[in-house]
Amino acid sequence: MAIAEHEVLIERDAMAVYQYLLDATNLPAWRSDVRSVKLVQGPAEAKGAVYRKMVAGRSGLSIPAELEITNVRPGAEIQFHVVFGPATRWGGYYLSSEDAGTRVRFAVEAKREGRFGFLSRWTFFNGMLQRRVSSDVAQLDRLKNVLELQPAL
Repeated sequence: MAIAEHEVLIERDAMAVYQYLLDATNLPAWRSDVRSVKLVQGPAEAKGAVYRKMVAGRSGLSIPAELEITNVRPGAEIQFHVVFGPATRWGGYYLSSEDAGTRVRFAVEAKREGRFGFLSRWTFFNGMLQRRVSSDVAQLDRLKNVLELQPAL
């Protein structure tokens, strides 16, 4: 199992950050490994929505993964579960308002299951998963840049 978290202070109000994060089709704008995202099930930008994303694999080919939004608290929290892909992931974005903007914490827990579960037996592959999860949450710095460069509404 791999666990990682990262946080940043974004100079935008909590609802603007929340709305941007809730729309999973924005992922390619700030996540370098996400190539495309589309809604495949449920209401857009709401609990129960399932998005199919294509992520960059180690060989350069795109790998499909499906992300489900499992819990939302407007302006405060978005939780998700990657229900299909090379590793099962649970995570969320946790927002809190501050004088200078919105503090965003991105936390992820991942575990290899299904047809990739056998890889968990080797330390090398566990280390690779930990590096990947740590890299994913560190991209929150890119989100900060993307949102702060957009004009405030």
